[in-house]
Amino acid sequence: MSVSKSGADAEALCPYRLVLEHVTSRWGVLVLIELLERPHRFSELRRAVGVSAGRAVSEKMLTQTLQTLERDGLVHRDAKPVIPPRVDYSLTGLGREAAQQVRALARWTRDRMDRVEEARRAYDEARDDRSRAS
Repeated sequence: MSVSKSGADAEALCPYRLVLEHVTSRWGVLVLIELLERPHRFSELRRAVGVSAGRAVSEKMLTQTLQTLERDGLVHRDAKPVIPPRVDYSLTGLGREAAQQVRALARWTRDRMDRVEEARRAYDEARDDRSRAS
């Protein structure tokens, strides 16, 4: 999720598209929803996101996701000068707005999954019928 030279060019041409990609990425969605509940330390967030995803997120990917969301102004990183180091992640006001929208979409998807599966079956059956007719 780092911004390369071509990413910087794309950002200049269509900045909202990149933010939308960050917010709706596989890990971005889960991070935002988890942080909507409460602030998390890195390891807590990694576990929580892994449980939500049904598979573990790598440290590297979670770090990149958090950095990107922080750069976009959605996540706040609070590093406390203690030993051992303690870093907490929370949502900014902007991040809370985005997370609420993402959570609403996730709920809508979950609540409509039976209708989606029904539509998929109908589509697949119609496609199979067309294939047999050809």
